[in-house]
Amino acid sequence: MLKEGEKIEPLGGGVKIIVSGEHKFWTDTVLLADFAAPKKNDKACDLGSGCGPIPLMWLRNSRPEHITAVEIQENACEMFGRSLAMNGFSDRVNIINSDLRELKGKVMLSSYDLVVCNPPYKADGAGIRSSSESHMIARHESMCTMNDIVAAAKSLLNFSGRFCMCQRPERLSDVITAMRENDIEPKRLRFVQQRKTKAPKLFLIEGRRGGRPGGLIVEPVLFIENDSGQFSAEMIGIYGEYKEEYL
Repeated sequence: MLKEGEKIEPLGGGVKIIVSGEHKFWTDTVLLADFAAPKKNDKACDLGSGCGPIPLMWLRNSRPEHITAVEIQENACEMFGRSLAMNGFSDRVNIINSDLRELKGKVMLSSYDLVVCNPPYKADGAGIRSSSESHMIARHESMCTMNDIVAAAKSLLNFSGRFCMCQRPERLSDVITAMRENDIEPKRLRFVQQRKTKAPKLFLIEGRRGGRPGGLIVEPVLFIENDSGQFSAEMIGIYGEYKEEYL
């Protein structure tokens, strides 16, 4: 089951995921999975799924019934497939090894209730580029731009379908611009801070395909830590059984 450099990490509820140094996930992925929270009967798609943490977290909670996962890196898709088999979820996720800009003919367009993406945070050419190809794809817009991601979401969503993503605060204007240019109206925004004395390090945003302009709800800040430097009560609730040894 495991290849060299891989390990199994528990996600709670008996669900496990195979990760490696090249393909793993962080707190932002856990927060996005919780923020997007699909409904039981939603048809959902995860763009840039990597080794599959978001779909597996959803399936841990028994929803939605079926998920499409799009990932450009073949080795990440293969890892995810083994995780699905290990958990008995192979029939509930369709893994598509594809560039998200080339989905026509591979999925049914305009049919999804929910699309999510944990995108590269840095624009191509910004910051220090990673020497690892997989890390570069995950961290820099080398394979797709912000507009490419949002345009793909638009093509997948049905009318009034939800698109959820996370990003760094300095890219908020880029995200809102891309969403509105693709007929996805921002409706819900939440900033994430490590603690009260720190500036936001992340934001979570939800838009509606074909939504009326305006009406953006800014939710209370999500604090990762409390005043004592421990995980906040909300973070403990979001993590649930995942990494319970750290809580």
